[in-house]
Amino acid sequence: MWREYARRHRTAISVVGTILTIAALTYALAGKRQEFVDALRGVQASVLAATVLLQIVALLSRSEAWHLTIESAGGTVARRVLFRASSMQVLGSVINGNLGVAMRIGALRRSSPDVAPQVPTLIAAEFPILAVEASLAALASFTLIAPLGIPWWAPVIAIALLALVSAGLRHLAVNTERELWKGLTVLRTSNHGSRVVCFVLVAVFAQIFRNWMLLHAVGVPASFFDAIAVLIALVTLGQLPVGPAAGAAAAVLILGRDGVAAAAAAGVLMTVTGTIGGLLFVSWAAADGIWIRITDRASARSAAHGAAPPPSPGDSPRRRGRRAGRSR
Repeated sequence: MWREYARRHRTAISVVGTILTIAALTYALAGKRQEFVDALRGVQASVLAATVLLQIVALLSRSEAWHLTIESAGGTVARRVLFRASSMQVLGSVINGNLGVAMRIGALRRSSPDVAPQVPTLIAAEFPILAVEASLAALASFTLIAPLGIPWWAPVIAIALLALVSAGLRHLAVNTERELWKGLTVLRTSNHGSRVVCFVLVAVFAQIFRNWMLLHAVGVPASFFDAIAVLIALVTLGQLPVGPAAGAAAAVLILGRDGVAAAAAAGVLMTVTGTIGGLLFVSWAAADGIWIRITDRASARSAAHGAAPPPSPGDSPRRRGRRAGRSR
């Protein structure tokens, strides 16, 4: 019953959660407004530009990992088409991380229904990437012991559970009869599997370095492990209906002891630079889509005059099939 209610009122719940989170942060920052402003003003433009670039690197690396899992599952979607669909997650994640995944999968199915796997397969194709990310988080969860006061044995249990989940996924990857488990095929191919791990590692470490740079830029004496803890908290809070306030909340939760104002400023900059990087990715996707449509029209006009043009770079097999049908 609650799940159905949450699905129907997802946006309203997210708005309420965001307001409550911002209210809690405002209360924590009471009397520290000037410290917060000074921390923001002290950040150099070059640092902001570098962190935006790191966010774009993370988005591109994770998109390439997704491309590999779909390719292993039998999808023949062109990389540029898939990257354009991947950009839709940026928009959906503003409300909720799960909504972003749903928008990405929906965009891919709409743009390439003939060459993209079925929705169950696309959902399962997320699991190998999530498993790598969760395994990294479990291995680094000891960084949460000091800031959150969790018991020392909690990370050990988390690592053991993730090992069991990973073993279960590898077992299910052998089953190719159901559409759902076809998305796990990448786990049976050592070449693609290792490349998925590498691209996920690039995406994760880009995010860690982004956090570390911003924390130091506002004056928080954060270690590399602190930056990892902030990322784990950020991803965890991102699954809750807290909206754009997740960055500031995560930074304050982990490093508020070193100064609430500076930690909140770093969290705000994480959200801002992450959003800018995401919007640049979305802008590229929109511009690329427009360019493809323009080349499609030009190709159709050429075909109408009896000349069969070569396929445009990054074009999908579906579009090429449509043009061939028009030329006949």
